[in-house]
Amino acid sequence: MQVKSLLLAGGALLAASSGAYASGFQVGLTGQKNVGMGGTGTGLYLDQASQFYNPGAFAFAPTGFQVGGNMAIPRISFRPDGADQGQRTLQNKNVFPFSGFVGFGPKEGKWRLGLGAYTPFGSELHYAQGWEGRYSLTDINLRSVFVQATAAYAITPQLSVGAGLVMLAYGDVDLQRDVPIQAQGSAAPLHAQLTGKADHKLGYNLGVMFKPSDKLSVGISYRSAIDAHVSSGDVTLTNRPASLASSFSATQFDVTLPLPDVYSVGLGIRPSDKLLLAFDANLVGWSRYQNLQFTYNGNLGGAGVTSSSSKREYQDALAFRVGAQYKVTDKFTLRAGTFYDFSCVRDGFVTPETPDADRIGATAGFTYEIGSRFGIDGSFLFEDFRKRSQTQDDLISNGTTDRVAGTYKTTISVPGVGLYVKF
Repeated sequence: MQVKSLLLAGGALLAASSGAYASGFQVGLTGQKNVGMGGTGTGLYLDQASQFYNPGAFAFAPTGFQVGGNMAIPRISFRPDGADQGQRTLQNKNVFPFSGFVGFGPKEGKWRLGLGAYTPFGSELHYAQGWEGRYSLTDINLRSVFVQATAAYAITPQLSVGAGLVMLAYGDVDLQRDVPIQAQGSAAPLHAQLTGKADHKLGYNLGVMFKPSDKLSVGISYRSAIDAHVSSGDVTLTNRPASLASSFSATQFDVTLPLPDVYSVGLGIRPSDKLLLAFDANLVGWSRYQNLQFTYNGNLGGAGVTSSSSKREYQDALAFRVGAQYKVTDKFTLRAGTFYDFSCVRDGFVTPETPDADRIGATAGFTYEIGSRFGIDGSFLFEDFRKRSQTQDDLISNGTTDRVAGTYKTTISVPGVGLYVKF
């Protein structure tokens, strides 16, 4: 029997770890102030996190240090296609993304240097034993850390530019699935566990900001694509029948995953000294992710089966974001925002590890200044995914029968807190 899609789930999740703003199973959680304003940040500068959103805006940002953490609480349910036994709820696990940034430079000077680290994506999902899609996925655990070094310069008081060197510093994936093969006398099917670490890869982030007046700022930024590569990942098989040892002899795999680039444009508007409005639009280049191709160091699913391919055929995705900030007192600031992200996954191509769909979100946040140089930021984000359905006929028509037919529904709640110090 050929098990050509054994590794498709892990590749899809690593592909979602690009630092993109829209689509895939991802939540933008960089900078607590930005999160509270709907994830905006291209056309304004709130703090050192502008290194991520727009390196050009970083030239005008205050110097200092900030660190923040979040608790992402996903809730995903699945209803099998044509089944009457009701929906299944995943044994979701909370994940804890973090971000930290530091910015240096003269207080009234034209330049800034900065460093940042962030974990834009992490996921841990566990489907119930024996669920309908167990031959696609049973468990997944993903972790990733990106780091960035940034330099920015204000050419004039109205115009600034910046650039960041971005590195996928750490990434690993652990995914598991059942294989429709069972040894004689065994109550459990063949089970595969796939683990791998991503190679270090470099990318870049560019940005420009223009401030025609104190009331208006305009920003554009570009985050480059990165081809993440997992080499010599481990394949561990349990309950393998002795008679099929030669057909399932692979112990390692290699795969290259195309991660998308991101184009962003944003506006910052200050109607008054107390009120700040922000508008962002993002275009994520997911269309470069068309297929997932693996190579193995032995057979995996049959004699001579040393590679596998799974269709993705992602499409570019847009996201629109709106945020507001209001300074209630000299020490207390409130924020709110909303956004709409369009899915990059086409109908009939949804996978159980990335049950993506168009989504709408709402955010809120605050800052309380403890002193002249210290403060605390809080944020909350809620995302509601539209129901996403696909039938077995859809999968057959698209040649995507390596996944499961049914309806997914996802929501994510994310509280967060951060601390900052002004230099």
